[in-house]
Amino acid sequence: QVFTFNRVEIRVQPSDKVKNGAPMSIICHADISKSTDFQLKRNFTITKDGKVVFMTVSDKEDARYEIPVAKSSDTGDYECTVKAEGKMSFSNLIYVWVSGMTKPILTADKKEVLEGDFVKLRCELPEEVPPLEFFFRKIKTNSAAIEKRVPEQNQNFSEAEFYIEEGDNILQFDCFGNRQIKSGWERSQHSNKTLVTVKEPFIKPTLITRPSRNVTEGDQIEFECSTVVAQMRDIEIILQRNKTILNSVRDKKFLKYSTVATQEDSGEYLCKVEKGAVSKTTNLNVFVSELFPKPTLFASMTKVDENKELNLSCSINGFRRANFSIVRKSTSGDTQLKNSRVLTMKVNVNDTGSYTCKAEVKGIVKESKPVRINVYAPVSKPTLSVVSGSPEVVLGKPLQLICHSVMGTPPITFTFYKGDKIKKNVTNDTYATFLDENIGLNDNGGYKCDARNSHSSGVKTSNILNVTVIVPIRDASLGSVPYGEVEVGSDAAFLCSVKEGSWPIDFKFFKKTDDEVLLHAVREYSDRTIWHKKTMKRKDTGTYYCMASNRASVDVKSRPITISVILAAWQKGVIAAFVLTAMAGAGAVALWWFLCKKKKANGPSMEMSGSALASNLTSEKLTRQPSDGNYYSGSGYIEDNENHVKSTDESKGPDLESAEVDYTEVEVSTLDPHR
Repeated sequence: QVFTFNRVEIRVQPSDKVKNGAPMSIICHADISKSTDFQLKRNFTITKDGKVVFMTVSDKEDARYEIPVAKSSDTGDYECTVKAEGKMSFSNLIYVWVSGMTKPILTADKKEVLEGDFVKLRCELPEEVPPLEFFFRKIKTNSAAIEKRVPEQNQNFSEAEFYIEEGDNILQFDCFGNRQIKSGWERSQHSNKTLVTVKEPFIKPTLITRPSRNVTEGDQIEFECSTVVAQMRDIEIILQRNKTILNSVRDKKFLKYSTVATQEDSGEYLCKVEKGAVSKTTNLNVFVSELFPKPTLFASMTKVDENKELNLSCSINGFRRANFSIVRKSTSGDTQLKNSRVLTMKVNVNDTGSYTCKAEVKGIVKESKPVRINVYAPVSKPTLSVVSGSPEVVLGKPLQLICHSVMGTPPITFTFYKGDKIKKNVTNDTYATFLDENIGLNDNGGYKCDARNSHSSGVKTSNILNVTVIVPIRDASLGSVPYGEVEVGSDAAFLCSVKEGSWPIDFKFFKKTDDEVLLHAVREYSDRTIWHKKTMKRKDTGTYYCMASNRASVDVKSRPITISVILAAWQKGVIAAFVLTAMAGAGAVALWWFLCKKKKANGPSMEMSGSALASNLTSEKLTRQPSDGNYYSGSGYIEDNENHVKSTDESKGPDLESAEVDYTEVEVSTLDPHR
């Protein structure tokens, strides 16, 4: 009994798009080939989105999963798996869309609310499967609906709250839902509409004025604001004029406010009743006509010299029956100077300030615009100085000057001059600064400054300031006499010089060691200096350099030179004589020892050999005598080794045997220590 799966197919009846509520069948077909006609049991499994929704065992080729009433939750990917006798085969995936969602159900927690309350709504899609989107709507008559969106990932219902505003009389609420499908979002029908009735916690307030909305300055005006409330608790009434709160009451039905009318009381008045987040307002415009215009203050002058007279007068155009007073303004409070239209006074600098005049008619007081009076003390002669303190500047560096006047009422205008040219004008309180960034070699003077203010005395000029220009050190060099080599015990002269630089100049001589030893320092009013070093020693051998600086505070270092301290000529001679003398003495002792040894030997040949050796040694000694030493020798003969050996070999007979050895005496004289 052999069989094989040809294919497994899945299909939907009537189609893969079914309307919500219609019947639907998922059919799984297994196409199998068998060797003989035997009965084969097949295990059918149908899954939706990976979850098993139907299973059956049959010997037929088809299995049907019947859904009598299709719902939107039946939308998804379906697959069929068939197993038989240990073999298994799969169908392809098929997407089934059940179009249309169930109608949502909306409920409200209240049917009747007050303005300022909240309504809580609940929307449910009972047959749908999350994730879902819920939309709640607040519908007002003759107004666009207010909509709220609430996503839900784990449940098929959602809740939302709506605030009840002022003017919300009769409200309707509904909701609908969305679910996501492969082609996008599918929307449900709208739910039933839920009606909510809104009541006012209080009515719109009433605002009245007495005697009328149009009054004249000096009249008494009274405002009254009232309302009708359902509950007195937490009710507040506020009266405002141009957003300024004039009066308020709490837990009362009315408010009263009265005042003497002034022109500033003209404007819009607002009565506001509040409870929680609910408020209602009533507006009223009031016009206050002018009783008399504002006064005007006149000054004989606004800029006055110290100790001069100042006249102030106050008047009202076309109106004379008023009580006048002249006042000085200040941050600490107003000071009344005189109850009169006119004020004359001798001023000093402390009288600088703002002045006004006041006029009173029928209890209405009006004030003029302030007039600024400035009293000036004359400036003193300014002083001009360098900010750094010293009247000098390094060439190429900026020069900062300060001009200062001890006396004088600010603002003071300072003018800086370089020569006869104006370089800068500065207005300040007591001083001003000037920066000259273009300093040359010839800028050695000619600075001055002027100071002036509004006092009639005019301009004061400082003394002329002369400034010294310091030229920095450039190109230091070091030399010596003698140069390079100096004999021990002799003197050396070191010359340090600069190419340019302002005097005085500080010269310093150094020898290069691990610690940079300072040897000599001197200040010179010159561009060079000589340092004489006495009695040079061998330890003075080394590398030397010098450093130069001036008031420009820049150290300039020379190139180093090397000095070698060597022995003098006479010292070399003494050393040579001593060495040669020592060598001669050593040779004489050796010769004496050798001859004494030979004298004791037997045989003429040995005597001849000793005589020849002595002669050769004597010859060698004589040829090595130094040129600058005294060397003395006795009688004897000198013969080269070759001839002497030859004569020794050829000599025969009694003459050779009877020959005697001659000796050479060597004396060494004592050296003169002064040489």
